[in-house]
Amino acid sequence: MSDSWSVIVMPVLVSVLALTVPGMLVLIAGWGARRLTVLALAPVVSIAILAVSATIAPMVGLGWSVLPVAVLTVVAAGCAFGLRRWVRAAPDEPSSRSAFLWGGLSLLAAAVAIAMQLAWVFGGPAHISQTFDAIVHLNTVAYAVDTGNASAFHIGETSDIGFYPNGWHTVAALAAQVTGASVPVAVNAANIALAAVAWPLSVVALSTALLSDRLAVVVGSAALSTGFGAFPLLLMFFGVLYPNAMGYAVLPGGVAIVVLLLRAQGVRDAVRSTVLFLVASAGVGLAHPNAFLGMVALGSAIAVVHLVAGAMRARSRRQWLRTSAVLAAMLVVLVILWRVMRTNAEMSIWAPWQTTAQAVGEGLLLSPRGYTVTVTVSVLIALGLIAVIRRPRLLVVAAPMAVGVLLFVVASGTAGGNALREFLTNPWYNDSYRLAALLPAAGIPIAVLGAVTVVDAGRAFFARVGAPRSLRVLGAGVAVLAVFSVAVSPNILRTAADARGAYALNATSPLLTSDEEALLERLPQTTPEDALIAGSPWTGASLAYAIGDRQVLRKHAFGNIGTDEAYLGNRLKLIDSDPLVCEAVDRLGVDYVLDFGAQNVWNNPGVGLDRQGLYNISPSPHLVLVDSEGPNARLFRIEGC
Repeated sequence: MSDSWSVIVMPVLVSVLALTVPGMLVLIAGWGARRLTVLALAPVVSIAILAVSATIAPMVGLGWSVLPVAVLTVVAAGCAFGLRRWVRAAPDEPSSRSAFLWGGLSLLAAAVAIAMQLAWVFGGPAHISQTFDAIVHLNTVAYAVDTGNASAFHIGETSDIGFYPNGWHTVAALAAQVTGASVPVAVNAANIALAAVAWPLSVVALSTALLSDRLAVVVGSAALSTGFGAFPLLLMFFGVLYPNAMGYAVLPGGVAIVVLLLRAQGVRDAVRSTVLFLVASAGVGLAHPNAFLGMVALGSAIAVVHLVAGAMRARSRRQWLRTSAVLAAMLVVLVILWRVMRTNAEMSIWAPWQTTAQAVGEGLLLSPRGYTVTVTVSVLIALGLIAVIRRPRLLVVAAPMAVGVLLFVVASGTAGGNALREFLTNPWYNDSYRLAALLPAAGIPIAVLGAVTVVDAGRAFFARVGAPRSLRVLGAGVAVLAVFSVAVSPNILRTAADARGAYALNATSPLLTSDEEALLERLPQTTPEDALIAGSPWTGASLAYAIGDRQVLRKHAFGNIGTDEAYLGNRLKLIDSDPLVCEAVDRLGVDYVLDFGAQNVWNNPGVGLDRQGLYNISPSPHLVLVDSEGPNARLFRIEGC
């Protein structure tokens, strides 16, 4: 497989276009192209269009391709234009040209910075994450391409799940389908696009919605999107939680739409904003339900502050009654959501990381897992919080961070089993990693407020001393560089180093060694196109599907295992002495076996004990060695059954 990064250029481009163009067209049709805040919502709308079109396509006889995306985009844009005409709202105050120009350059700089971070983490364009969930995600993308079906009701078949959120898989599958790139390359391309483009745009959308689209907000939020190891890097190597990463990347856009909804003028505008909110909810939810709950939690915090502040300003008993009724209704909805979206006990066993005090400190500084604190970020957060204290009307900016920190502290800093932790964070599996990754989305607006405070103070100082324009420009340039320096902060470098280890391809890689990958890449030459291959998914053998383009008996370690498959897992290497093995082979139609030894993705000797019949196979009349690489990667052909 090529190590040249040139192979990833076109898949990245396709992924970027998929994440921006559909949403951009819909937003231009419904809201115009005058406000940067609105256009920055493109990724969250695009994900909704991609996920929904992929689900509808097989229902109308279409395969997964650009066509269903284009059709739904045209329909959605037409509906958005109709809503716009129905509302007949006055044109929004346009963003300044400088906001568009310098905002665009800042977003480009952020995209380059994050793309370089991920390129270094991946180590190569086709390197895969050496983690458990990589098995199912790579094979699911291959399954969507192979079957021409990326529906949420279809892709879960790789692990026997009837419905699986498909937002992330649609992008990776589209990148592979359009460009012909291998699945590993398409997966990395989709991840670079969501982290480098969708995430900074969504951060800008939320920050500008809360603080205005002045230049300092746009540039500051774009720059700060590059500076947190907690996201997107953390979810790129833990799990690996690609769908969660997709949801979190566009979550700030969904929260921004909550702000727009709260500020809607009149019933018609409220209806239009509600429709946009529902679209965003579909996009975030079809990326990952955890992300949808995060959007609800952060958005609800903003709504509570906004509604209470409005009632306080009105000083009307009627207004307080209305506000109380709305807040009560919100509470009921939240309780229902948190109850309905609970996870089972087996999936929510994650233990806390630390003490409550440590968790509070990490949460407030947006630096979980004990990673080095970034001084620039810490100062900006402190300044932002001071600004909120001095001007309580800005409390709405701090509301998302308060909720994000609360959830993180409860998950990572309180004892397992207590009622509060079980209720609040169970929908996230009580997993501190997932809630740590939510912190940047929740806290960046406060840091941006801190940056704006610095800019305003600097302007006031220069005006007071009568500084020449050249000195002001120099000061602005230094400020921008200082904020963008977070992209190479110790926090980022430490997280990136950990993440890079999860993508290392060598002779001892836990999921797929370099020898095993080389053997899988030769499968198109060593096996016929219709071959069915058995092998333990715990050892990476099932990636013969995603990498070797051959059907495998089991695409994931989990799922419903039939009697014959279970028998082969325990007894296949005894095929010469056990005639029942051949009977199971014939019923299943298995042609080949991959033996990658007993080493498994979790480096746990107790894992995969029910697959011992697939380890340490010896050549025999029934098991003919066809290919091998190194001491442990071997391919056998089954004969004589």
